[in-house]
Amino acid sequence: MFKFTRITLFAAIIFFAAACANRQVTRIDPAETPDISGKWNNTDSRLTADEMIGDVLTAKWINNHLTTKGKKPVVIVGMVSNKSHEHIEAETFMKDLERSFIRTDKVGLVQSGKKREELRAEKADQQTNASQSTMKKFGLENGADYILQGSINSIVDAYKRKKTVTYQVNLELTNIETNEVVWIGDKKIAKYVKN
Repeated sequence: MFKFTRITLFAAIIFFAAACANRQVTRIDPAETPDISGKWNNTDSRLTADEMIGDVLTAKWINNHLTTKGKKPVVIVGMVSNKSHEHIEAETFMKDLERSFIRTDKVGLVQSGKKREELRAEKADQQTNASQSTMKKFGLENGADYILQGSINSIVDAYKRKKTVTYQVNLELTNIETNEVVWIGDKKIAKYVKN
């Protein structure tokens, strides 16, 4: 029994060493993610975010806001739900949306969710631990005028070793004060995968 266990362990070590010897890692440009599995990837997220933010910022609502308020709108990126068949990290896509908004400088962007709570906790801590001259006050946050929310969906059609996957990202921009939906956009990505 003892001898069998030692032989098994030795074989496992040889197999692991052989597997490691065949692995090859090459650094690539993060902007050019190759489509290895056919699943949603970094490039899909970035291109979709850039295109949809470009679309939302050329819609009528932004000129209407500038005309009536006289200043650029403040936007918050809310929840984007993943309703697709894959595990997609929606937070990464939301961060791509925020990055695209900031790049344009056409809207103000405020923090949402847990990061906003962390900022408020830091501000609360400063009330007792920071000097009076550097302490940040409560009640001076920029309130968002609009919230961007949406979902990622997918449709899969498969037969034997072939399949098509269509991702559809739906986003909506809503006026927080009036609940009026001022923009709706969608972006589809279709992929054909053959194994």
